[in-house]
Amino acid sequence: MGDRQPTERELEALKVLWDRGEATVREICEATNQHNADLAYTTVLSLLQVMEQKGLASHRRDGKAYVYSAEIELAKTFRQMAGEFLDRVFDGAVGEYVVHALESRKLSPRELDELQAMIDEAKQDAAGKRAGSRRRKRRGEVTVLRRRRWQMQ
Repeated sequence: MGDRQPTERELEALKVLWDRGEATVREICEATNQHNADLAYTTVLSLLQVMEQKGLASHRRDGKAYVYSAEIELAKTFRQMAGEFLDRVFDGAVGEYVVHALESRKLSPRELDELQAMIDEAKQDAAGKRAGSRRRKRRGEVTVLRRRRWQMQ
């Protein structure tokens, strides 16, 4: 992802775009203000213009309004950001990360079952017993579950 890595605010705007497909500056402003400190319309507009320069988003005109859409994929972005975080903070030690993640959040039995299913899947992948297409499908399902969680926050 390199220089296209979104900042925290850019990521919030991208989440709105990924969820809606496309949105106006005002819609993005309203959606992000539900989760953050109040941002002015002009601040969000400036943010989106920078995102466009970085290749994270693009826009089209619809009358007087600019309608923005994401230019990067949700799953690929999360995967790259997670990998970079894992390398930067935990020197690539997945087990160490999982221990700290589990200690930092109380998980429901359903979430623990989902994690166990992912671990079982990874074991099968490591043993070469699963087709990649089924794993990609599962990742998409997990991404949908995560998306629902951030919408409820």
